[in-house]
Amino acid sequence: MTLAEARLQFSLVLATIFLFGAMLAVNEWLFRWLEFAPGINFVYLPAGMRLLCTLLFAEAGAVGLLVVSWWVSFFLFFPGQFERPFIGGIIAAAAPYLVYRGARHFYGLEPLLGNLTPRRLLVLILAYSVASPLMHHLYFALNGQDQLLHGFLAMFVGDLTGTLIVIYSLKALLALVPRRAA
Repeated sequence: MTLAEARLQFSLVLATIFLFGAMLAVNEWLFRWLEFAPGINFVYLPAGMRLLCTLLFAEAGAVGLLVVSWWVSFFLFFPGQFERPFIGGIIAAAAPYLVYRGARHFYGLEPLLGNLTPRRLLVLILAYSVASPLMHHLYFALNGQDQLLHGFLAMFVGDLTGTLIVIYSLKALLALVPRRAA
């Protein structure tokens, strides 16, 4: 990897941290009243940013998500704890990355997302909206927590609605940008 490539990857990690952090702040401002439990909201816009950053930035997005998820988990959602925020941060970064890798494998997803059709995007949104809550709740089950179905459903609904809002809001904004003549 050249120095220029390393700088680009580092910039993408920082962009992911910034974008996720900004989306978390917006979510707290708009939807805090829809919180089911710490880190689980019925509308969770940061889920959409997780998927978007991973699709756009690949591994750099996953690394940025890991860093910001650890920071948020350790200092905002679960201060004074170690295992839950540590594992939760890994899951928060791994779930969208696994969906991205699945898209690369099954769809031959191109780096600039040129072959990402609306239907495929919706499949990825649904896959991510299941993968993240499933991975989190498997961890919770292994740690003896109960009432898992309610938490899973709340997280699924929050991740799905948040991801749909983020992705389709961005799509609507991009539609407003004038296209250059070829």
